[in-house]
Amino acid sequence: MIRLGDKGHEVALCQRMLLEKGYSVSVDADFGPKTLSVVKQFQKDYLLLADGIVGQMTWEPLLKLPNFCPKTPQKFIVHNGKPWPIKWDRVVLWDEPGGLKSNPGCYYNNSGKAERKPTLFVNHWDVCVSSESCAEVLNRRKVSVHFCIDGDGTIYQLLDTQHGAWHAGFNTINKNSIGVEINNAYYLKYQKNAVHRGLGERPIQTNGIVHGRTLKPFTWFYDAQLRALKALWGSVSEQHGIPLDYPKNEDGSLCTTIHQGCKKLEFEGLCNHYNFTERKIDCAGLDIPNLISTIL
Repeated sequence: MIRLGDKGHEVALCQRMLLEKGYSVSVDADFGPKTLSVVKQFQKDYLLLADGIVGQMTWEPLLKLPNFCPKTPQKFIVHNGKPWPIKWDRVVLWDEPGGLKSNPGCYYNNSGKAERKPTLFVNHWDVCVSSESCAEVLNRRKVSVHFCIDGDGTIYQLLDTQHGAWHAGFNTINKNSIGVEINNAYYLKYQKNAVHRGLGERPIQTNGIVHGRTLKPFTWFYDAQLRALKALWGSVSEQHGIPLDYPKNEDGSLCTTIHQGCKKLEFEGLCNHYNFTERKIDCAGLDIPNLISTIL
């Protein structure tokens, strides 16, 4: 819940969602009188109590992807200080108001070094209630990731992809990959947190197969997150030349356990964290082949 006088990440998110839906407001992460006025107008337009307080009832319509967006500037992700276009309207860089970032000392700093040429894109889920909390956990643990995708489909870039993020557990993999943490608290008991955020109940995944076993049902990604993920895959593939391919079994099906080609850097493409170690199960149930087919 945010209101007049509040500042920070959630305020910037609210302002971005208002701007996305055609309301005139500055994204400065400061809930001032102008933002209050716009919030009240939004609430009136959506037949809500126009009290200027952004709680669950206001977040629900605010966070939904609109049927169309007003003309907005082209969004970008960044590699080696240079922007690269992405076909997705909800993108926030680390230096923008309300952005998320990796702290110095939590990644390989490749500033001024030869151009990094990653060959892998590694998918993770964060087991956190939001991308903001994920960024806090990563920095506290002195690790990092390049991107987070929040429940509403917002892509946060925390780190220039020229740098190597500490996300996959192996130095060789970290130095040759790009990583994303897709927001998903995983455990069913956290459904109430998603509802409280105004996102609604998450889908339930019942086909999470990994390392030869089927996991108990767990919360899954929203459609907006999967659409954002595909946009990110497409942009990174074009930028770095990472193939839109996936680790395969001998019969050509998706490998749902450790893949030696991934571990030995003989495979190039999109993979899941579980492809490197039996200690990890993310992202079990992610149908990479089907998602890729809708990009190509």
